[in-house]
Amino acid sequence: MRWWLVVASLWLLVVLTISDTQARNRPHNQDGETRQGKRKRDEQGHGRTRAGRSRPLKIRLVPGPSVPLQSGINQGNTVFPQSYKNRQEQHSSYNVIPGKQGQCVYQGLTMFNQAVWSPKACVTCLCTGGRVVCDEITCPKVSCHFPFTPAGECCPVCMEPDPEISLDLSGDSPVPSDPSEPVSPLTQEEIQRILWREEEEHREEEERLRKKDDARKKKRKQRKEKAERQRKIVEERRREEEEALRLQVEKEEEDYRRQIKKEEERRKQEEEERRRQEEEDRRRKEEAEREARERERKLEEERRRQEEILREELLALVEEEDEQRKEVEEEEEEVWLRGDVFKMPPKELEEVEEPEEPDLLPAPIPRPPSATEKKLKAEGEEAEEEREEVVVANRGGLPPGCDISDVTVTCENAKLIHFPPLAISELKSLSLEGNNISTIPAEAFNGIPNLEWINLKKNKLTSAGIDIKAFKGLKMLRRLYLDGNLLETVPPDLPPTLQELKISENRLRGIGKNSLQGLSSLVILELEGNLLSESNVDPLAFTPLMQLSYLRLGRNHFRTIPQGLPISLLELYLENNQIEEISETVFNQTSSLNVVSLRHNRLDETRIAPMAWINHRTLESLDLSHNELYLVPSYLPRSLVHLVLVGNKIERIPGYVFAHMTPGLEYLYLSYNKLDGEGIEPESFFGSYHSMVELCLDHNQLVTVPSGINEMTNLHFLRLNNNLIRSITDEGICDPNHSGDSTLVTLRLENNYIDPQKISPSAFSCVRSSSSVVLKPQKTK
Repeated sequence: MRWWLVVASLWLLVVLTISDTQARNRPHNQDGETRQGKRKRDEQGHGRTRAGRSRPLKIRLVPGPSVPLQSGINQGNTVFPQSYKNRQEQHSSYNVIPGKQGQCVYQGLTMFNQAVWSPKACVTCLCTGGRVVCDEITCPKVSCHFPFTPAGECCPVCMEPDPEISLDLSGDSPVPSDPSEPVSPLTQEEIQRILWREEEEHREEEERLRKKDDARKKKRKQRKEKAERQRKIVEERRREEEEALRLQVEKEEEDYRRQIKKEEERRKQEEEERRRQEEEDRRRKEEAEREARERERKLEEERRRQEEILREELLALVEEEDEQRKEVEEEEEEVWLRGDVFKMPPKELEEVEEPEEPDLLPAPIPRPPSATEKKLKAEGEEAEEEREEVVVANRGGLPPGCDISDVTVTCENAKLIHFPPLAISELKSLSLEGNNISTIPAEAFNGIPNLEWINLKKNKLTSAGIDIKAFKGLKMLRRLYLDGNLLETVPPDLPPTLQELKISENRLRGIGKNSLQGLSSLVILELEGNLLSESNVDPLAFTPLMQLSYLRLGRNHFRTIPQGLPISLLELYLENNQIEEISETVFNQTSSLNVVSLRHNRLDETRIAPMAWINHRTLESLDLSHNELYLVPSYLPRSLVHLVLVGNKIERIPGYVFAHMTPGLEYLYLSYNKLDGEGIEPESFFGSYHSMVELCLDHNQLVTVPSGINEMTNLHFLRLNNNLIRSITDEGICDPNHSGDSTLVTLRLENNYIDPQKISPSAFSCVRSSSSVVLKPQKTK
């Protein structure tokens, strides 16, 4: 390696010396011509390089007046071009004969004295007297159009086109020529022609790219227009469905009103007929039955007198019960949750909570009928049978107690035992609620195949009594109500068009994998008040319900959230179960869930997994009231808006428990808990200062107004009644530094220990109206 470096250094010095000598002797005019010819070719070469599409010129180093070659500087087939021009070479005084005295160590290598080497390009080093001296070569200025630095060299040299290859201007391809012919430089016209061709190709390329970009934009625009059309179609379809539903509701209301009117007219006609018949019978048999009527009148008066006495007693009892109920309601105030989304609809409240009205009229006193009465009764029964036969004939087979209005037949509480044989093909709705029907044969709906709604609530239907093909022929059925029966399984082969199915208050003992097979259009499913639990509900039972949005499973026996909930689910109601635990995987698939109700269960904060629902982006309403919580649970959903925690054992609200919610909690109900002054930290409501709208802290053990309430800039409704609060500071509820409009609409502070005379007028400066502040009554010591 060392000898190779020495030989290379010697060759380098010889080449540099010869190059400098020839550069001094070169004629100036010849050099100028060379530079001019090279400038043209350099412009041509740069133009082609900018275009970036034509083939580059093949160039090589050639001997010439600008770069002379020395025949003695050839090593093998290698040619060393001269690289210095028009500059006096700085010769080195190095003695290149190496010796052993004064050796040097350079980068771990031992160099002999006077040894010369090149550690990198353009740098030559010398070992002299044990010291390393390096000299960097300065390159001369090159005044040519095609400078080039050969491999292994540090300075650029001038290049000439290969005389053996010339350019074919018509085809832009190299054509070998005679080496003996002199190289003629390209003319300005040829260079301009090449540049024009390159510019034309560049424009064509830009036009192709522009067309490609236009096509891409057009496709994107078409996709956007298609998506917009689909959105408009969906919106139009939704509006049509809403309009159809509204028209249907209006039509049902109008049908109901007409039905009531017809019922009143029918009752009046029957009453008129009955009175006329009685008059005729009385006139025909007046003489023969005078004494019997007199006895009957006396007995009737006695009976009425007794009935009047009993009626008065019953009315007195009812009034007494009403007074007691009012007193209880006044003592036990119901929590008023203005923003609670978990309230049951009024219709459901009437069905579930409203008791049946007692029969205030007692039964008549039994007495033995006379012969005349027996005869009158027999004649009346015959006349009634004749009227029923006429009615049945006129109604096309409808049994007594049934009414028809347009496309709706109602046979509610008609004491039917069997399914009525109907043959009305245009019938859309059928209500048989409140009868004693226990079976549905296979041919039950053959005469009414276009039904869309069937109401079979409060009958005595059993799973064995419903034929497997009973509902199979109903191709347009949308709603099926089977509440309040004796079913143990879901009826098989229900129509795939079904959108609403209610089987609450039955005896369902399980839901198998195929129980709901084929109900891909089902949107609402209610299975409350049965015998269901996680042990008898298959994890794949809800898989076929691809459009299910509303699921009610309350009043069952679940200890955990059922597995396999549908992906499309929006609302889930599991109140009045025995749920003790919420795992972190149970809500993984229900990414669209918006409302969850878990009231009246056995949950505590330690059995709710941290990752159970914190990452849900759509879960806005959560009801955990009447459980066994001792503090507000952490890791609540980020998107939560409504949180109901009424009726727990909550003693503390941890700091920053609402800080991660976006956009922030708006409705918080903590009534009927065990919060005191120490259970609420200064940072408990952090994250909800600008979002909180309603806050209920009534019926707790608060001694002072919790800190942080005065920072709630959007608070409309605040309940602090029924606590142990004794005073209200000026900054307790309203921030005196807040300069915005008043937002607090209602403030309730009654049933505390507050002296209204000791409250500063500025304490309620953020309340819109002084009449909105409820301070009376207050407790006394």
